[in-house]
Amino acid sequence: MTGPVVLLTTNLARGGAETQVALLALSLSRRGWPVSVVSLLDPSAFRLELTAAGVPLHSLGMQPGRPNPLAVARLAVILRELHPCVLHSHMFHANLLARLTRLAFPAPLIVSTLHSMAESSRHSAGTRWRDWLYRATDPLADATVAVCQAVAERHAASGAVRRRKLRVIPNGVDTQQFRPDAPRRERLRGELGVGGEFVWLAAGRLMWKKDYPTMLRAVARLPAGILFIAGAGPLEAELAALARELRVRVHFLGSREDLPALMNAADGLVLSSAVEGLPMVLLEAAASGLPSVSTNAGGARDAIVDGQTGYLAPCGNPDALAAAMAQMVELSGAARHAMGHAARELALARFDMASVTSQWERLYREG
Repeated sequence: MTGPVVLLTTNLARGGAETQVALLALSLSRRGWPVSVVSLLDPSAFRLELTAAGVPLHSLGMQPGRPNPLAVARLAVILRELHPCVLHSHMFHANLLARLTRLAFPAPLIVSTLHSMAESSRHSAGTRWRDWLYRATDPLADATVAVCQAVAERHAASGAVRRRKLRVIPNGVDTQQFRPDAPRRERLRGELGVGGEFVWLAAGRLMWKKDYPTMLRAVARLPAGILFIAGAGPLEAELAALARELRVRVHFLGSREDLPALMNAADGLVLSSAVEGLPMVLLEAAASGLPSVSTNAGGARDAIVDGQTGYLAPCGNPDALAAAMAQMVELSGAARHAMGHAARELALARFDMASVTSQWERLYREG
């Protein structure tokens, strides 16, 4: 162990990047690191877990889309109190803020993390201005880390990050929380009343980046099966209307705290994203022994070995996604179980949180 670590995040909610921040904080704490989490926005998740583990959680009290100079002062006060050796930021706004602290006072090792191919806003796919701001502030960071090679290459090619200080460290998953559990599977399938039907699970925020319309149109092309969507977001009413129009058998479950159980209850996971980093939901499915069908967005190809642990399809193509899903349905139970077992082995080998934490520790110590 070395000195204190501050994890600075744009938000702390039930999302992939935010989940990774919480997992890393808990993992570092268990290894004896003095770690604190600072969120630009008021946290809406993980407060109980971090508090129970003795990880201090601070909020800068910012509002989405509203710059607040007082937040910079609040961060400066927190950093002067904690004297961290590492300021490790996650997501666009936190990355910029962490870098700018170096202009105000002597800063510790500053590490920025890129969690997506396009760190764009909630309303736009454009990255031009964000790439420019990353490029302008790149000298203020000691290292920039991408969650997969595809994310690294995209930002390097655009000039947002200098290749010499760019590294790749994947997301990690808690392979004990997410694991195969046959009794849990039978219990929850009984509660859901699905009998012997093929159950598809989708999980993630109902927003444009996840491209749920492509998923719904793909499911509408399948002859059988039922889709459960765990997640909430601004497009819920619009997606429910589209599902009714397409006559898709889908249940919108809203935000759920029992995702490990849902992973066990399902027969396959489906992801239809247009923009991704290294999707946490694919890692969680793999750790659960659940084979996945995903669009080939971001680092999906890192999480799925096509034809061995699941299937990949082009983005934005309902016919191709439906064909890949049909291929999964047509497998025998034994073949699908073997695919799920291979997915679990991949998660243990590449994405176990203990191994990923060790990679972060090496970076912190190397400086």
